[in-house]
Amino acid sequence: MRVAWDNLAEPADGAVASLTGYALALGAARSVSNFLLVPELQCCAVHAPADPTGAVEVFAALPIAVRAGMLRLTGQWRVRTDDPTGWRYQLHDARPADPPGWRGVTRRTALMSGPLMCLAVAARAAGPLSLGATPTIDIHSHAGNIASERRIRAGADFSPIAAPMRQGGMAAICLAIVADSATHRVIDGRIRPFRDPAGGELYNYGMLAFERVHQVVKSEGLRVVATAADLAAATSSTPSVVISAEGADFLEGRLDRLDEAYQRWSLRHLQLTHYRVNELGDIQTEPPVHGGLTDFGAEVIRRCNRLGIVVDVAHGTLDLVKRAASVSTKPLVLSHTSLTTRPGPHSRQISPEHAMAIAATGGVIGVWPVVDIYPNPQAMAVGMARLADVVGVDHVGLGTDLRGLVGASAIRDYTDLPLLAAALLNVGFSQQDAGKILGGNYARVFAASLAL
Repeated sequence: MRVAWDNLAEPADGAVASLTGYALALGAARSVSNFLLVPELQCCAVHAPADPTGAVEVFAALPIAVRAGMLRLTGQWRVRTDDPTGWRYQLHDARPADPPGWRGVTRRTALMSGPLMCLAVAARAAGPLSLGATPTIDIHSHAGNIASERRIRAGADFSPIAAPMRQGGMAAICLAIVADSATHRVIDGRIRPFRDPAGGELYNYGMLAFERVHQVVKSEGLRVVATAADLAAATSSTPSVVISAEGADFLEGRLDRLDEAYQRWSLRHLQLTHYRVNELGDIQTEPPVHGGLTDFGAEVIRRCNRLGIVVDVAHGTLDLVKRAASVSTKPLVLSHTSLTTRPGPHSRQISPEHAMAIAATGGVIGVWPVVDIYPNPQAMAVGMARLADVVGVDHVGLGTDLRGLVGASAIRDYTDLPLLAAALLNVGFSQQDAGKILGGNYARVFAASLAL
């Protein structure tokens, strides 16, 4: 059975169990047979958990390579009540059972140990780290609870955006409406379309959602980014938003509505598809219908290139991405995902081939903080390092999907940004490269997309 850290008491003594965590071992040995497994990355053995019921003592069948990244182990679960040091939970005859697609941490692993890790302990209290002159940018966000159809139609209050951005050091966010909200819901644990929209329904809803975004911009005192200079000038003391749409469903097959959104609502970032197969192309989470990007989708990309709108291919299939890359004259963005070597059916993760198709356009891929993939900011930094090893650091970004995830997030709000910034330094990124990941790469793509 799979053991959750918040319920270590569930497995019976003697059960076969698997658990994911971080190894904490004394000494400098790279491979060990006896160590602690803990739920969060620790800076050093000195900072071992004070509560022995919050860690698991591991007895490995053979020495296990102690990595800075996560380990998933399988073995016999033992519950102790007589351990003189107080350890209660043990995993005997433990063996690695890495999840599909995990290949460990590569060239940065050795840099992720010792006192550097202690930076993360104090990062939140210390405030945002200095990462150079480039603005920090979240390339996919629904902050303020702006994406809920129910809240939009009820005119519900917004949750704070500007204050957490200032506190955490976030300069700008791509604040996205969800264009197909009315047509999808969670079904058997997956977000799926459940009905076809009526004619004009998604256009009318899109206009209502854009109006909602501008309402929160005004109420929070945010600045709207309309030019590359606006984004370059953004700071956390004067937070800004790039008006975005998750899904181009509001177009309903009409290209002129893209011009309207650009002029009327200052749309500057457009994701082509979301959770329904629309007029633009196929999506990762449903069976393909169009064979990738449609001809209308290609026309939308060309119009975005001419107007100055970032093209986002998140949720689109690899076939969609390949054709989009052949059509677009500007870099592509894939705003929120994570890397795996073998994406499962209906998975929103992407393969190295998928990632490299984006990078080949000069684009950027946003890593998202889904807690089932990255349980904390430290693990998320490791994931960003793995992606950088595949596509290069110039093509990695941050896409939190804040207030848009179905489950928990490793980035709870923008006050967690210092933790991620510290973790990026901990895994071996320079301040310059961390600055690229946390905003500089997207700022470059944004400027290229808006250049005429």
